[in-house]
Amino acid sequence: MISELSHNQFTPDTLPLQLMMVTGTSGSGKTQALKCLEDLGFFCVDNLPPALFQKFTELCAQPGKEVKKVALGIDIRERAFFDDLLSNLESLQSHGSHVELLFLEAQDDILVRRFSESRRPHPLLPQRPVIEGIQLERERLQGLRSRAHRVLDTSTFSVHDLKAWMIKHYRAKSEEQTLKINLLSFGYKLGVPVDVDMVFDVRFLRNPHFVPELQSLTGEHHEIQQFVLENKEGKNFMGHLQELFTFLLPLFEGENRSYLTIAFGCTGGRHRSVSVALHMKDIFKTLGYDVTLCHREIQKEQAESF
Repeated sequence: MISELSHNQFTPDTLPLQLMMVTGTSGSGKTQALKCLEDLGFFCVDNLPPALFQKFTELCAQPGKEVKKVALGIDIRERAFFDDLLSNLESLQSHGSHVELLFLEAQDDILVRRFSESRRPHPLLPQRPVIEGIQLERERLQGLRSRAHRVLDTSTFSVHDLKAWMIKHYRAKSEEQTLKINLLSFGYKLGVPVDVDMVFDVRFLRNPHFVPELQSLTGEHHEIQQFVLENKEGKNFMGHLQELFTFLLPLFEGENRSYLTIAFGCTGGRHRSVSVALHMKDIFKTLGYDVTLCHREIQKEQAESF
């Protein structure tokens, strides 16, 4: 459940310096929310002393500085810290700073379960039952909650749900990105790459290695591509691949994936895998994706020749 109050709320792309403060009850997802903001380009600082807020924002707002978006994680522990926080928030706003305060919370039973699953005591009352710490923290945070621009109940949220919500509300329109696709061709005899999301074995395709006049060429040559793909098996395979990724890629985007690495392997990594990777690059570009391509074995040969 989301409650949005009518304070001085900013929207991405409207201010030279976006200042976000993330706070709320322990176990409600503050740390994860801060990580999401960091992924969105915010400069994130956790538990900066309130007395340093004004100086910190002044440094970030200096002309020529690269810091345009700042997020501060606020974790209330002591009453004195709480009073200091409110006075410094008022000081920031009185000096014209645009601040948004995001307050995260969850239902008591959900918080108790999360603490139980993580086997952590409540930070306010580590020697007492978790529910007592939750209740004390709610009391201390009530004043801060009333000042929040957005109050988000994460009781029904998974980590992925929270990430999607943060992206929806805090990613600037100018930063909306399509899925970046990294393609890799490789040879099985030199090892399967480990830093990939999907691997396709294309050793069933026609092998030009056994054709003397083609053996010295690579999949970057038209003759090799024609030999490997211009036949029934090659055409059917490429058609199925295109159908598969036309279906899969929007689903990956729906999960807010920023990149996807796909590898194609043949025996030596010079002919069939290269041909397939090159054709998939053209297909992905036609579908509107940003694509990079690496031929591992060919590039290794070129590096060793210098």
